[in-house]
Amino acid sequence: MKSFLIFVVILFSFPALSQYQIGHFNVTFQDPDRGNRNIETEIYYPSVSTGNNTPISSGQFPVIVFGHGFVMAWDAYENIWEEIVSKGYIMVFPRTEGSIFSTDHQQFGWDLQFLVTKLQNEGNNSSSPLFNGVGNNTALMGHSMGGGASFLAADSLCENGNGQLKTIIGLAPAESNSNGVSSINSASNVSVPALIFSGSQDGVTPPIDHHLPIYNSLSSDCKAFISIIGGGHCYFANSNFNCDFGESTSSTGISITRAEQHDVTFDFLNLWLDYTLKNGCADFNAFQDSLANSNRITKEQTCIQNPIPSITENGGVLTSSISGVSYQWYLDNNPINGANSIEFTSITDGNYTVEVSFLEGCPTTSSPFNIATNNILDSIKQKMNVYPNPARAFINIEVSEGLKYEATLYNLQGRILARKTNESIMQIHFLPQGTYLLEIKDLNSNQRIHKKIVKENK
Repeated sequence: MKSFLIFVVILFSFPALSQYQIGHFNVTFQDPDRGNRNIETEIYYPSVSTGNNTPISSGQFPVIVFGHGFVMAWDAYENIWEEIVSKGYIMVFPRTEGSIFSTDHQQFGWDLQFLVTKLQNEGNNSSSPLFNGVGNNTALMGHSMGGGASFLAADSLCENGNGQLKTIIGLAPAESNSNGVSSINSASNVSVPALIFSGSQDGVTPPIDHHLPIYNSLSSDCKAFISIIGGGHCYFANSNFNCDFGESTSSTGISITRAEQHDVTFDFLNLWLDYTLKNGCADFNAFQDSLANSNRITKEQTCIQNPIPSITENGGVLTSSISGVSYQWYLDNNPINGANSIEFTSITDGNYTVEVSFLEGCPTTSSPFNIATNNILDSIKQKMNVYPNPARAFINIEVSEGLKYEATLYNLQGRILARKTNESIMQIHFLPQGTYLLEIKDLNSNQRIHKKIVKENK
């Protein structure tokens, strides 16, 4: 099941600005389903000014719920929130399960899962800095232990049909197999688009034992695995004593700097977030281009794209070969107002295309389909007379006897106003002022001609 962007009915308001100040506040939520478990949370958001509890910027912003690594804290990921929040995202960091002595990965996953829906309530809370600023689209993201816990959280959300979760992103995600759970097993139930980053020299969570099995287990129709050449485990975050110490005893051959690993990560991460959370189809194309051409990574990818429609024609009626949730027809690359169905009756000569949108994923567009009258039988033209044109109170459409025909009058949106068959004279009275298209079709050959009709005021 693809799980991407929604194009109809629901409209998201994403601000046009590219850089924001960063606001921050701390809040402790309680999960009533787990005995009012306290979840202390740090929240960073686009703000009109930098500081604590400052007003949120105008607009509604997608949410990223982020899980920290083992014996690490949220403040090790300042590099990530400074990069991402400034581009128009809310980042949410639970501070739970930070103990070195007793860490419950399942509880941490449930914390992340709880925050996905809790943040929507926060957007409706008039006393919150996030009031009226929380968009529906949400990502789960995490590093190391938090990356693995993200898959535990996504498992339940996908199985329960949660509509907010649009993507999951793991930074060196660890297989969390304590307390009877497994991130690898949970990934098999995750169907949203997924992106996994790995450092090729990671000895803390070796890719072959952690990152790759999680990736391979995913049920996502669109997933990508990016291995940063020469990268490490802890280099996704800022320097952190606990993580760096662990890496110094396990990883070898790291050949890039922390700043270089950040750059590679953000080159792909920003495009992926804009695609999955802001419906940026052009960003997906740029992501694909970088994936194909970057010499700083190796990669794997499986991504089933939406089908491309073709156009069939029968008696002037154009039909998209692919069904979607919405349609837009174009004539010579210009959108036709009101032409939003799977079928459209051609109203004049030219190149027609149809754009089909889907419940998930980017819309696709057909190749042009040409409608031309230069091959129409001259005899049809000779046997048809339309008068008066411009019309005033009425128009007459007169066709010679012996021609088996169908005459159809359309407005410029392709709506049928009148249709008659094999009548020697068709008369239409009292048309509103405007421009119309008349189609005469020879029923023997299915060839047709079009004529513009102009209605003037009396």
